[in-house]
Amino acid sequence: MARTIGSNGARTAEAIRQAGVTLIYRHGYEAMSLRQLAAEVGLQSGSLYKYFDNKQSLLFDIVREHMADLLAKAEADLAGIDDPMARLKAFSAFHLRYHMQRMAHVFIANMEIRSLDDDHRAMVVGLRRRYENLLEDTLRAGAQAGVFRIAEPKVATYAIISMLTGICMWYRPGGRLSQDQLVDIYTGLVVDGVTGPQGLTAAAERHRALA
Repeated sequence: MARTIGSNGARTAEAIRQAGVTLIYRHGYEAMSLRQLAAEVGLQSGSLYKYFDNKQSLLFDIVREHMADLLAKAEADLAGIDDPMARLKAFSAFHLRYHMQRMAHVFIANMEIRSLDDDHRAMVVGLRRRYENLLEDTLRAGAQAGVFRIAEPKVATYAIISMLTGICMWYRPGGRLSQDQLVDIYTGLVVDGVTGPQGLTAAAERHRALA
């Protein structure tokens, strides 16, 4: 775990964390060395241990912070929205905007969870499950109300999140379409996928055509 440190130390710890994000995103967790990390922030390698116990604790700190932030902001964004359709659209828009703005963190959280030890992985998976529940509960409520045509809300949850997160594979700022336009397109795919006659299969086909 990150050590308890004062205000100046907190700024240095944040600099180390951000350098870690950059290097892990660029090279991968296993390939990143503590020597590289120290050089990135202008420290001696041994000084890193004032802020993080080891390389594993740094990775856990990065991934946990990402998942906790994602969950807290999603809950705040959805607060007070009870209608299943409005809630689904709000979730989709939030997920897309957040992921387009934090692609490095998303990549690390998704790809390097395998590098966490068992206890750390279990904590992160718990946060991820709470986030997924925001969507799954919405889909269940919509299905029960007859708004959504889905037989398996859990499977639909995984499919929708996978499709929305997939934007990180190709999106680049300054492209032909703005974030607002992409949110509209993807949200339309999600809505069509849970309400249209062919459901998520049709939405997935259109998503592949878009990519």
